[in-house]
Amino acid sequence: MNSTICPRCGNQTHKLFEGRCKSCFLENFVLAEIAQVLHAKICSGCEARYVKSKWVNYGGLEDVVVHTAEDALFIHAMAEDIEIYIEPRARTPYLYRVHIVVDALVLDEMFHQELETEVRILRESCDMCSRISGGYFEAIIQVRATNRIPGDDEKQECMAIINDVLERMLNKGDRLAFISNSLDIREGTDLYLGSSNAARHICKEINSRMGGSFSESATLQGRKDGKDMYRITFSLRLPEFMPGDIIDHRGRIIEIRRFSKNVTGNDLETGARFTASSDDLTGAVLVAKRKDLPRTTLVAIENNDILVLDPETYETVTLKKPPMFNASEGSDIAVVRTEKGLIAVADMTR
Repeated sequence: MNSTICPRCGNQTHKLFEGRCKSCFLENFVLAEIAQVLHAKICSGCEARYVKSKWVNYGGLEDVVVHTAEDALFIHAMAEDIEIYIEPRARTPYLYRVHIVVDALVLDEMFHQELETEVRILRESCDMCSRISGGYFEAIIQVRATNRIPGDDEKQECMAIINDVLERMLNKGDRLAFISNSLDIREGTDLYLGSSNAARHICKEINSRMGGSFSESATLQGRKDGKDMYRITFSLRLPEFMPGDIIDHRGRIIEIRRFSKNVTGNDLETGARFTASSDDLTGAVLVAKRKDLPRTTLVAIENNDILVLDPETYETVTLKKPPMFNASEGSDIAVVRTEKGLIAVADMTR
């Protein structure tokens, strides 16, 4: 095997490391280095960190300090099996001392090094918070309902879906996934969003979970860098009927159970499962909502019939026993008044 002479100690060696033999190289080897003072730019509003010319989200202030030290830490390229321990210690809300421990294997030798640095916190407003405070928006979502006004429960469910979508998109790096303003009006709610892409995802998610439809239209706002700039209005329509609604659909009394791509429910008279598209419900009429159904006394059960008191006239009437009926005589049951007359409604339907 060929050998050479170490220019520092004069000993023969089979390989030089940065112009020295292994012993001379390791004698003054520095495993890790870091600057004595580091700066971390953090948004005063959302705690995002400015790194590599962009704002990114982190969990908390200590996470930002740790990542700042980790990014600035230089470890020799020949190090293997590296283990790093970083401990931030707050001196003030704007100053952290950071203790760093590095262990690694270099040329079959274990090296241990401890370092100290200081991280100074600089606070300013990030791109997202600046745009929110300035009322910036690219899209408007108009939340409405077909042939009715959305209820408070529906609005809350929509907002839960919206916040979930925005959080997911923000975590993926979309810094425009925010609501800059919202207006509650009689017909529903108008939401102003920083990202038209986020608005589109929101509409699709609401339609998937709650049913309905949406359309979009663009309005030219001007030009920037030679490109046309548009604002997009999304008209989001919640379905005319919601879970718990009892409708008359072509003579069948149906309780709506679920809305998604299709509408599912139960025929209150036969217990048969009902499935249809939203378009198939055109012409259906709302009879009542389950939560508003009157309750009356179950007088007796006779085979497939039941005797109840009419909640308006208090006369005893005979009704067909509903499917999945498990009430006992003397108890209160729900009934719905239709063009066919009273129909008993079981407390639990399929």
